[in-house]
Amino acid sequence: MPKVWIADKMSQRALAIFEQEGIDVDYKPGLSVKEQCAIAHLYDGIAVRSTTQLKAELLEAATRVKVIGRAGIGVDNIDVHRCSERGILVMNTPFGNTITTAELAIAHILAAARQIPQASSSTKAGKWEKSRFMGMELTAKKAGVIGAGNIGAIVCDRLKGLHMHVYVYDPFISDERAQSLGVTKVATVEELCRLADVLTIHVPLLDATRHLIDAKMIAAMKQGSILVNCARGGIVDEDALYEAVASGHLRAGALDVYSSEPAKNNRLFELENMSFTPHIGACSDEAQENVAMQVAQQMSQFLLSNAVSNGINMPSMSDHERQEIEPYTQLCQQLGSFISQSIEPGFSQVQLCFEGHVRKLNRTVLRNAILQGLLSGGMDDVNAFNACSRAKEKGIHIEEVARDRSDHFSNVIQIKLIADSGERTVSGTVFDGIKPRLVSIDHCEIEIQPQGHILLLENKDRPGVVADIGAILASDQINIGDFRLGRSTTKERAIALVTVDSIPSEDIFQALRGLANMISVRYIGLTHA
Repeated sequence: MPKVWIADKMSQRALAIFEQEGIDVDYKPGLSVKEQCAIAHLYDGIAVRSTTQLKAELLEAATRVKVIGRAGIGVDNIDVHRCSERGILVMNTPFGNTITTAELAIAHILAAARQIPQASSSTKAGKWEKSRFMGMELTAKKAGVIGAGNIGAIVCDRLKGLHMHVYVYDPFISDERAQSLGVTKVATVEELCRLADVLTIHVPLLDATRHLIDAKMIAAMKQGSILVNCARGGIVDEDALYEAVASGHLRAGALDVYSSEPAKNNRLFELENMSFTPHIGACSDEAQENVAMQVAQQMSQFLLSNAVSNGINMPSMSDHERQEIEPYTQLCQQLGSFISQSIEPGFSQVQLCFEGHVRKLNRTVLRNAILQGLLSGGMDDVNAFNACSRAKEKGIHIEEVARDRSDHFSNVIQIKLIADSGERTVSGTVFDGIKPRLVSIDHCEIEIQPQGHILLLENKDRPGVVADIGAILASDQINIGDFRLGRSTTKERAIALVTVDSIPSEDIFQALRGLANMISVRYIGLTHA
């Protein structure tokens, strides 16, 4: 029975879901790092929020863990790169708190426009300063939204409900997507800053987005505009924001996130026309329950059936996508294993080609399956999550192309492996949507089901070779399950793939290699589907 540790405070609904699914679960939040490291090796999965730091020492102690689930969006507290190297799936719950976070951004915009925090403090102090708190009407104003993902798209919808004109900067959305959101897409952040009366940020903190809103961008903003950040601290240069608000260039600013958290000593707190919340974007009863339930469901599905939802280091797929791609994933792993055993080690380059409809499937999954099969013979810790990084560690260069159609089949996956000892190319396809088949070796057409004990024989194309092979195998009572032949286009070389019920002895291999017209003999062991 898989075992999961809930390491941070989380809704009790998560425990109930794990238990319903047959997962053994321990709820142990609030432990010291030393205490965490002492128990981490007991678990197949760890569920966290943002407190537990799954990095360095703790991650190394989690020797058994297969999946880490983040109840929320950001994974700043998880070393995703190291998890990928270790073959650990990292998943989050990007939809559970999207509405809550979007609504907080809208609340900050409204509060900044009408100076509600300041007016509240003044009124509670016994003052009645109506003329002091002159607000800004949002109707017909221009809203600038940086990032139109899950949260940003909801913010756009709410801003349109306030009858604002909404403009978006997001290089990853198409014109069609912008049109469907009812927003105007702009080409640069600076262009958005120049036109927006209100600028709100909804992108993750990456190297590319750190200080995305710097002194230059803030200077480009309209005199008297408002800046709101409920995304991640560090996206806004806080020193530049301080100067702009203190000087009156910006009417107001509002932050839920900070470059250093918990933010207890931040000079922005000195400014009267700034308002703040303590990183509460996901803090609502509904959101907390949603993300806890989602992470428990996702982790259970993975631990029990390898289903991946919202994988950070592995693409997610719907049930339909998973069913469609599964035979191809199986084929890719078998082809990778076959080609690695068919040539001497010392691989330097892998060239992958996806032809036909298969090119439209999730090629990251297919590529990883090929690399997993390729490397699994020489590495015991390679899997679908770390195969690509393992290949790169080995100095293997990976190339990938896709083509609309294949000359012979509706779908073909081709692997060309370049090694110190030479090159080899194998191709495969899936018949009837469910039957993986190898269909060519070094462009010799030959079809076989890639599983079980297979002998790969290369010989000069001369009469009598097939009979000699059969006689040698029969001499050791080795039963032949399948025997397939292929010929090179020049008809000078032939290939035989022979499926046998048991692994021949070394004497049999020597006898086969001793045949007059034999070029090479290799044994290839493939797991059964």
